[in-house]
Amino acid sequence: MGFYNDDQERTTKNRTAGVRPSLKWIAQIVLSMAVGAATTLVAVPLMVHANILPSPALSSPNLQNMSYHNLRPVTVKINDSIVQAVKKVEPAVVGVLNYQEMQNSTTGMTSLQEESVGSGVIFSKKGYIVTNYHVVQGAAKVVVVIGRKVHVTATVVGDDPYTDLAVLKVPVSDLSANNVAKLGNSATLQAGQAVFAIGNPAGLHFADSVTAGVISATQRTVPVIDEATGDVISDQTELQTDAVINPGNSGGPLCNLAGEVVGINNSKIVAHGFQGMGFSIPINEVKMIVHQILTTGHAVHAAIGIEAESLSAVPEQYQPNVPVHDGVWIVKVMTAGAKSAGLQHGDVIVAINGHTVTGVTALQAILWKDYQPGQSVIITVYRGQQKLELREKLGDLPVPSNPPSTGNVQG
Repeated sequence: MGFYNDDQERTTKNRTAGVRPSLKWIAQIVLSMAVGAATTLVAVPLMVHANILPSPALSSPNLQNMSYHNLRPVTVKINDSIVQAVKKVEPAVVGVLNYQEMQNSTTGMTSLQEESVGSGVIFSKKGYIVTNYHVVQGAAKVVVVIGRKVHVTATVVGDDPYTDLAVLKVPVSDLSANNVAKLGNSATLQAGQAVFAIGNPAGLHFADSVTAGVISATQRTVPVIDEATGDVISDQTELQTDAVINPGNSGGPLCNLAGEVVGINNSKIVAHGFQGMGFSIPINEVKMIVHQILTTGHAVHAAIGIEAESLSAVPEQYQPNVPVHDGVWIVKVMTAGAKSAGLQHGDVIVAINGHTVTGVTALQAILWKDYQPGQSVIITVYRGQQKLELREKLGDLPVPSNPPSTGNVQG
């Protein structure tokens, strides 16, 4: 996983350098606590006897005949909601091992070797698992680890690079009833709501690690990056959380305190000075893509057939002379359908069937959620000062075998 850089080195250098000096402070604190406790035990009875403090017997009639010798220890059961929620979802969290054909530099022979480890979550009693596309990208073999012990070869049912999601399947015989997670509703999430993540940061040695935090924001535009090329292939709206997301957490669940999965973790910002900025695909988006994959074997994304950039992101020297500040600037017309509709380089799309388009993310959201390939739409564009309405029959967004190297997004 990773947003900008997913291979951060872990170090323990100088970790123990401050241990011995800190022991001196700890000793002083403990000694102070002991002295304070002893002083309190001696002073309080004397102050009560001198009527400086009220007697416990005077504070409550129920305590009049009570002796300190009659007190009994009280056991308090702490019902931690996070602990209980983790117990619900943890059995559904799995490790996902990506094996690829690699050549031995000495012998020249190729063999299957473990390339990476990610996470996933079982969402169906039929053995279906959702994870990130980049977790299984390029795999010659995928192995799922259930309950930290059972290794099962999984089938990749389908995947979607544009939303960074993939669906796997394992035999039902390897599952039990508690291995299935409950999916929640990401539309009800609010900033500040408590959540936690479960996954395999740094591999299976740290399997089922739990990190807790809050929903930092419910709608953040995040670029989806092709791991093989480093190119941006789409933008999507994701949840932001400060629950720690590390390499290996990719594909694992973000959960609410009811133990429901509300997101699939897929990226974080890794840069000097940044902490606690992880991102998760909203579970409602996941449900939609998973349904498409299970129904057709692949995700379906309607597309206009252009390479484009948000107007607000276009450099000043390339800004077109249009009477709007928001929209989608067409970099290149990609398909015959888009050309026959009359779209041209430099046009600024401002609406689809009357739905306002403010940028690339908004355009994708409208096309992917509201329309199917083959449907006709009215595209409102500005060509300079002229406002035009063009009709086009939508196509299907192709698999990004050769993602654009310019960083512009296809739509």
